Amino acid sequence: MSQSDQQTPSFGESHAATLLLRELLDVTEDFERTLGDELSVNPTDLTAMQHLIVAGALSPTALAERLELSSAAVTTVIDRLEALGHARRTPNPDDRRGTLVVPEPASVGRAMSRIVPMVTEVDRAIHDFTDDEQAIITRYLTRVVGAYRGHAHPTERPRPWRADAAPRPHAGRSAALPPDENAPTLPTNESSPS
Repeated sequence: MSQSDQQTPSFGESHAATLLLRELLDVTEDFERTLGDELSVNPTDLTAMQHLIVAGALSPTALAERLELSSAAVTTVIDRLEALGHARRTPNPDDRRGTLVVPEPASVGRAMSRIVPMVTEVDRAIHDFTDDEQAIITRYLTRVVGAYRGHAHPTERPRPWRADAAPRPHAGRSAALPPDENAPTLPTNESSPS
């Protein structure tokens, strides 16, 4: 047996739930890829759109921080989103020299028309279980997320769709996107680089 064969992980002996989690990561990537194809954006631009949809208007600097990109790189992302009609630059009312990147309502609507039905169906699935079963499932998934975070060397960048994220502030949101406390959060595959 070669050394590379010895280092290849075997998922075949894993518990069925563990294998399903691996499959969940795969189908999350598939979902994001088809959503990106539908919106004609690459993975980085899709992640930028996710941040804009969730947070509303952001300064280019704030968007660069969330994407962990340089100022020059985020300018290119914003240029692409503008060219596709997904976002626009507007003057920052709180800073005369600054700008905000605002998601276009039509693009938000297109993305959410794909995301909301999926999130709703996933959320509906948990309600097929008793309260005690839901508590067990939640406890299991909490431990899984903790294991992933422990091995992923997490950064402190804002991820407002996380289960433990602080409530969204209403300030700084686009006027075109009124705050909605009942709005579903966006799925993301944080393990895949953008």
